[in-house]
Amino acid sequence: MKRRRFSAEFKGRVAREALKERRTLAELAAEYEVHPNQISQWKKQLLDALPEVFSKGPAQDREREERLKDRLYRQIGQLQVELDWLKKSRRRLRRGAPCWSRAIKRSPCADSAGCWA
Repeated sequence: MKRRRFSAEFKGRVAREALKERRTLAELAAEYEVHPNQISQWKKQLLDALPEVFSKGPAQDREREERLKDRLYRQIGQLQVELDWLKKSRRRLRRGAPCWSRAIKRSPCADSAGCWA
């Protein structure tokens, strides 16, 4: 059975009807052809989102987005520094590769001069 998808407009309409409480969930479910539990979930989501509607508005959202963006840019910068350091370390290890990197070809370590162990 293919999963049905409902638009935000449809969910809002059904949830508003459920908030009015003029009809039972069973009646609404029969009318809109959805399960009563689904209507309850949409109603709960609507009620949970209501405080945000009356929050300080777009200025608060912009401030929150700016803080998030700043934090993400700092994290990207830190990760870039770590990546560069790992690349340099890898190149250094490849240039003067100790015998443990050749251990795949010959084992055990024949000369201890290049071993770090």
